[in-house]
Amino acid sequence: MNFELTEEQKAIRDLAREFAQKEIAPIAAKIDETGEFPRETVKKLGELGLMGIEVPQEYGGGGLDAMSYVLAIEEVSKVCASHGTIMSVNNSLVCYGLNKFGTEEQKKRFLTPLASGKKLGAYSLTEPQSGSDAGNMKTRATLQGDTYVINGRKSWVTSGPVADYIILFAATQPELKHRGTACFIVDTHLPGFALGKTEPKLGIRASATCEITYENYQLPASHRIGQEGEGFKIAMTILDAGRIGIAAQALGVAEAAYEASVAYAKEREAFGQKIAEFQAIQWMIADMATRIEAARLLIYNAASKKDRHEKFTRDASMAKLFASETAMWVTEKAIQVHGGIGYSKELPVERYFRDAKITEIYEGTSEIQRLVIARSALENK
Repeated sequence: MNFELTEEQKAIRDLAREFAQKEIAPIAAKIDETGEFPRETVKKLGELGLMGIEVPQEYGGGGLDAMSYVLAIEEVSKVCASHGTIMSVNNSLVCYGLNKFGTEEQKKRFLTPLASGKKLGAYSLTEPQSGSDAGNMKTRATLQGDTYVINGRKSWVTSGPVADYIILFAATQPELKHRGTACFIVDTHLPGFALGKTEPKLGIRASATCEITYENYQLPASHRIGQEGEGFKIAMTILDAGRIGIAAQALGVAEAAYEASVAYAKEREAFGQKIAEFQAIQWMIADMATRIEAARLLIYNAASKKDRHEKFTRDASMAKLFASETAMWVTEKAIQVHGGIGYSKELPVERYFRDAKITEIYEGTSEIQRLVIARSALENK
């Protein structure tokens, strides 16, 4: 398969790379330490068209393809995974869902400000007792006339503390489990919406994550996306697209750790020679490079299938599974190459290691990805 980039794709890659190096790199370590949400740089990402890359221009987006999206996510995540997470949620989980399933009125009202970066979005499926088991959600949406009354508690809402709109999933007919769910676009400024604790995370610390409580929260029926009973299908379709973005994020983190390791191995001396001359280091570098390139091909394949409007569920799961586990493996080896200094916050490799772990967990754990892949393989036999 030919993955040669078009001039337009190269341009968006270069734009993201230049912005990340000039604007994000100088603050990456600080915001990781403080956990401060990077409002100014996120605003600039929106102004550059990087918060709604695949959204049609008529709705405020860039009108570009999935390949352009993964290239941009990769470049930004290479510098700061927190920014990559914020971009991924707004692009994949919010804008993609609205563009694919929203009505014309919903697109004009909600998608346009989200895609242009004037507003920020979040995605809320997980609850304290249900993550991958979405059919066990306890949040309820009860239709009263032309208004839904929502009650419940959501957890691990990425960008929740700063979001203007949230894609929310709730049960309308709980007895039907996952077949009794619905999808809504929530305005965070209406009464009955309350932010809970902000999570003190291991990595992607500048990406704000929190619990959210809904207490008799009233939402017009016009805010429902799709029909009642379609919530689970919508959630899974959105996650398929999101997994490509997370795979690209993982790739960016792995690349950063790899490049830092190569540079350090050429500089560091031990026993009278550069450590790059030791076979033990060479083998780690070789395995890093090989896994990264394999991950890249899986990601590009999934993005290409999405662009061709082919089914890409299995391909997205393969890309996320392999890229996330590659990121974890590469960042661990990067610390090993650096030795003691790699364990110190003086260098960014320990941050890469902490940031990499979440890519194996959110938007479907590695175990869930293996289930998706296995079911696809067995169904085709």
